[in-house]
Amino acid sequence: MKTIDTLGDLRGRRVLVRSDFNVPLDGTTITDDGRIRAALPTLERLADAGARVVVMAHLGRPKGTPDQKFSLAPVAARLGELLGKDVTLATDLVGESARSTVDGLADGQVALLENVRFDARETSKVDAERAELAGELAGLADAFVSDGFGVVHRKQASVYDVAQLLPAVAGDLVLKEVESLSRATTDPERPYAVVLGGSKVSDKLGVIANLLTKADRLLIGGGMVFTFLAAKGHPVGSSLLEEDQVETVKNYLAQAEENGVEIVLPTDIVAADSFAADAPHTTVPAEEIPDGKMGLDIGPDSGELFAAKLADARTIVWNGPMGVFEFDAFAGGTRAVAQGIVDATADGAFSIVGGGDSAAAVRILGFDEEGFSHISTGGGASLELLEGKELPGLTVLAD
Repeated sequence: MKTIDTLGDLRGRRVLVRSDFNVPLDGTTITDDGRIRAALPTLERLADAGARVVVMAHLGRPKGTPDQKFSLAPVAARLGELLGKDVTLATDLVGESARSTVDGLADGQVALLENVRFDARETSKVDAERAELAGELAGLADAFVSDGFGVVHRKQASVYDVAQLLPAVAGDLVLKEVESLSRATTDPERPYAVVLGGSKVSDKLGVIANLLTKADRLLIGGGMVFTFLAAKGHPVGSSLLEEDQVETVKNYLAQAEENGVEIVLPTDIVAADSFAADAPHTTVPAEEIPDGKMGLDIGPDSGELFAAKLADARTIVWNGPMGVFEFDAFAGGTRAVAQGIVDATADGAFSIVGGGDSAAAVRILGFDEEGFSHISTGGGASLELLEGKELPGLTVLAD
């Protein structure tokens, strides 16, 4: 992929940057600014080079029209604090405010356009509609830097179409993400262990199928584990279960055995009476979840087992929490896995936290991010790379 270095002298040039600022909010308060911090190296580099930096991003899922609760105003304020300079927020995406904001930029200044998803053309399935918006965005700039790794798997106007209209390069964050994930997809150092969690097996069908040909062991937790337990004939009580995926999982288990891939399932489960932070709960054997009880975390013995299975790994990928880590009572399994990865990393393993809830768990549970080799900013994008897919936002940047 082309890099920022190929753009030459940037002083006085308008550089449009696609970042990923889809941060969690409590009202107007950002509760995790990890994605904003991850964007800083590229933005600072461009500003220091004298570029007039125009940033675009999305937040939440507005329905193609302006919605104040999804405004990027909190992001602009936080970005300005982190950069140590004012960041002007245009009140629209490609309208009068955007044009006047960009025209008013001096060398080294940074502005943020309002939420790209306030315009329905951004996510349109009609090529001509996306191309129309991309043309208006391209009219604001002289070059394009793609630095929102969390969206490079999307064929959207601000990611894919605009890259065809301007000199387009990968930002430092995107390059770092691709290089790191490539270590897990191209001749990884072994043993290669993958920890998969999250709620649904169906969300990870493709990545599981691909990993059964690449990984040495798969550790399964989170809500998806109950479909695995059901596939092995165990009762799962009222736990989350995708009955339509049981046969698929049976095939995965058979394929794993055939390929010599170790599937590691929990030995115990923290089972609760209901889905609530204060729900009464108990630890039960994984194969004996009582009727009426729902599993909300892997148990303490499972946490020790998973950590032991990670101890000798040289390459580790983790995508998805082991339980409902947002509730203290059900965070133990995720904490044990995170600590196991930190310990293995300290012993020389290359570890990737695959974005999304896993990255949030690292920060919420108080782990030092330096304890992991790489924390991805893109859950869906990292999964698709691990699945072996081509990502349109990357292919459009190819040399």
